[in-house]
Amino acid sequence: PEGFVDLKDAQEEDYEETLQDHPDSDDLLAALVLEATPKRVTAYRRGGETVTVSGEGLKFAERMLDSRTPPTRRIRRGAVIRIQKDDHDDWQIVQLPEAEGAFISVNPQDGAVRSLVGGFDFSRSQYNHVTQAWRQPGSGFKPFIYSSALEKGFTPATVINDAPVVVDAALTGGQVWEPKNYDGRYEGPMSMRMALAKSKNMVSIRILQTISPQYAQDYITRFGFDADRHPPYLTMALGAGSATPLQMARAFSVFATGGYRTEPYVIQKIVDDRGNVLAQAQPARAGDESLRVIDTRNAFIMDSMMHDVMRYGTGARAMVLGRQDLAGKSGTTNDYIDAWFSGYQPTLVSIAWVGFDQPKKLGPGETGSVTALPIWMNYMAKALKGTPEMVQRVPEGVVSVKVNENGLQSTEGKPEFFFRENVPPEQGPVDPGVRTTEDARNQLF
Repeated sequence: PEGFVDLKDAQEEDYEETLQDHPDSDDLLAALVLEATPKRVTAYRRGGETVTVSGEGLKFAERMLDSRTPPTRRIRRGAVIRIQKDDHDDWQIVQLPEAEGAFISVNPQDGAVRSLVGGFDFSRSQYNHVTQAWRQPGSGFKPFIYSSALEKGFTPATVINDAPVVVDAALTGGQVWEPKNYDGRYEGPMSMRMALAKSKNMVSIRILQTISPQYAQDYITRFGFDADRHPPYLTMALGAGSATPLQMARAFSVFATGGYRTEPYVIQKIVDDRGNVLAQAQPARAGDESLRVIDTRNAFIMDSMMHDVMRYGTGARAMVLGRQDLAGKSGTTNDYIDAWFSGYQPTLVSIAWVGFDQPKKLGPGETGSVTALPIWMNYMAKALKGTPEMVQRVPEGVVSVKVNENGLQSTEGKPEFFFRENVPPEQGPVDPGVRTTEDARNQLF
């Protein structure tokens, strides 16, 4: 409950006065409890309406209706609560969230902003989290590290060891660092494609260690990120820098457009009361080569890898949308402080973020795929309704070759995309007693 008042001898005008201190927030309405049992709550609404909540409408508040709950936390007579109509027009008990959120959706082809939600309630806070909140992007930053690695000769089939690593303080900009995977599990050598889908921290660190943080820091500016907000240390591999949701939308648009960076804009045109157009946006569109920031082949392969994030990785829940043209990446920072989901379809890039204004834990298990992805899914389900599925065309210079689990050509392997100049060699005969090049590479990575 948001508060308690003593209703002994209270009149209706007293009820109204109490609710004046608890303004409604959109459809989350303040109500004063007149009677409460584990099976039924009767409450007074501003204006004299009395409402009853029962059945499924009490599900969220079950523990707060238990007689064993301390009085300061129990829903009882005199408690101020929040109620809301559900999809069946029945009342349910809800609450105002302490956490904040942000959401932005843009057309990547020209940057037109289709939706922008800067926070939960403007009357509570005028802080625009989309444009002003600099937060750690966490694992949602990994696609940009992987993209930079493709330019250094890595491929989706490159095998890298998912094993613990200890990083010297000189390479972190702070103290000795012993990072871990989110689930604490290590699966040994795996392809870059699989590592991105599973969001393996150790693999990202080893990639960045190989291409160098300095190279990656320069490379990410192509996507519109500020280099000084992403110090050139290995922690950058896990998104330890800072970015706004607006920046993330612009950056993911590069993958959605095949390598072009368009600039988000909010106002399409301004018209006076006589219908005269006073100003009109003239955005540059994807396809204008002056906007190209990465190789179209790089964008295509990254898009392909992020499709697998949605198919069997951290974004797999979105498959219920029934679309095969979705790509994206979840993002979770240390101690569940920030939760992100950044994803797109070729005509729409959307970013969801959840966190507290004063950074603190959202709670155990509140990852990007648990907390932010449902927001993203709910929006995309409606925004893409009626939009035909789109298949990205394989660009010139990209070839498909079958490779085995060692990342080498094999007629019995699975097809993988490569830059034509980076096609791996064929798997030769292996002498069990001889240490292979692949063994050496796994040891290195």
